[in-house]
Amino acid sequence: MWWRWLALLPFALLLRAWGRSLRFEATPDDVRNYTRHDVPVAIVLWHNRLFLAAEIVRRYRTGRPAYALVSASEDGAWLSAFFAMGGLRTVRGSSSRLGREAASALVEVLQSGRDVGITPDGPRGPCYEFKPGAIIVARRTRAPMLLVGAEFTSSWRLKSWDRFHLPKPFSRVRMRCEIIEPEQLADRDAGIELVRSRLLALNPDR
Repeated sequence: MWWRWLALLPFALLLRAWGRSLRFEATPDDVRNYTRHDVPVAIVLWHNRLFLAAEIVRRYRTGRPAYALVSASEDGAWLSAFFAMGGLRTVRGSSSRLGREAASALVEVLQSGRDVGITPDGPRGPCYEFKPGAIIVARRTRAPMLLVGAEFTSSWRLKSWDRFHLPKPFSRVRMRCEIIEPEQLADRDAGIELVRSRLLALNPDR
């Protein structure tokens, strides 16, 4: 609804300017992984790095729409409008456990040639507990998983369940990226442990 856009506009403009002020640092190999465009990918990041999602898509995934899963509730409608202002698109469904309905929606997006974004410990945690939904989606579509790494040189930590990172304006963020190919997920349980361990390694907390 247009009134949601109007209500969120000042906040969205502030966060857009804030995000663009950040100085991303990445190696050539990391940039090459971030900008892989030959196939649609599942972008996977911890919930407390979610502030960076729109900037990652804007800077590295140019020309490839990225879709995030949001709840079908009224709160989800607000979040969907907010994401749209940041350049992200959404699919609506129950996101509490990334269940069958939600997984099917993300599978359809990937099969149509578009990227998806998944926070494997969201939406309510516990922090860094890797739920299997991301692996299920990647295995069903044979899509590569693009693992996001971000180390903040200066950030505020919120007192939320995930200790959400708010990078300070104009601060540096060391961006890392690793790709997990479909063949590495042949064994589901081993794949979950692999992706979780790599995400933790790519996202050190000070």
